Amino acid sequence: MLKLSGVLPALVTPFDRTGAIDFAAFARHLDSLRAAGVSGWVPCGSSGEYNLLSDAERDSVLTFVRDHARPGALLIAGTNAPSTAGVIANTRRARELGYHAVLLAVPFYTRPTQAEIIRHFETVTAATDMDIVLYSYPGKDGVEIGYEALDALADNPRIIAIKESSGVLQRAIGISTHYAGRIQLVSGSDDIAWDFMQWGADAWICGPANCMARPVCEMDAAFRRGDHARAKEIMQVVWPAMNVLESGKFVQKLKYGCELQGNPVGDCRMPFGPLTDAEKAEFAAAMQPILAWT
Repeated sequence: MLKLSGVLPALVTPFDRTGAIDFAAFARHLDSLRAAGVSGWVPCGSSGEYNLLSDAERDSVLTFVRDHARPGALLIAGTNAPSTAGVIANTRRARELGYHAVLLAVPFYTRPTQAEIIRHFETVTAATDMDIVLYSYPGKDGVEIGYEALDALADNPRIIAIKESSGVLQRAIGISTHYAGRIQLVSGSDDIAWDFMQWGADAWICGPANCMARPVCEMDAAFRRGDHARAKEIMQVVWPAMNVLESGKFVQKLKYGCELQGNPVGDCRMPFGPLTDAEKAEFAAAMQPILAWT
């Protein structure tokens, strides 16, 4: 089984003033994250506005990130689509490009039953022979990848992990307990990431890493060396900013956070709207300890 570990940023997609992908800004962004100590890349996830990109743009993002990666970096592509056929096509393309795994939520705008979820993922694995990190985000998708589905998929050798983004710690505990050695628990609930680590999450697919990579990577490193107190201390520093992120306009705030770090990545595409002055002020205030990180 492919082992997932470390901080894996769920990358934003930079845009220029015309709305086109800004690859120069993208390169600067990846370089800054690599310097902070991330272990790989997760492009074309929800933080990357994948559903607002054309197929050609998604392909260009995956190709660019792959080419910018150094040997040893873990590459996980977001290949979600509204249909099973679309997911299969996107996943095959990611495999051709050399990605190690794909990150997949349930197809959006469907709210499938657990039986339909099982059939969907079994069909994708059979058609692609690609390692899959499940992505359970009921707040966005309207349905949880529940234990019924996980029970059916746990022994599929291509279902290697689950990014758990419900925000419910009991889910992390249940996954860690029921599927140890079969499905890796990946932290996807950023404001309780320290708790996920306590329950065996060795990897963190992390949207906030876009704008707070240094403390997030230091937290991960502290936990790995057994300094759980220091990891908790860092969590307490970054928690207020993560809490503001979770309050709404998540992607817009990630991009504004990059701007605050001196690494602008442009605005979000519509229908995402801009942050208000009050929203900017609230997030900027929460980011102050992170901006002063030494």
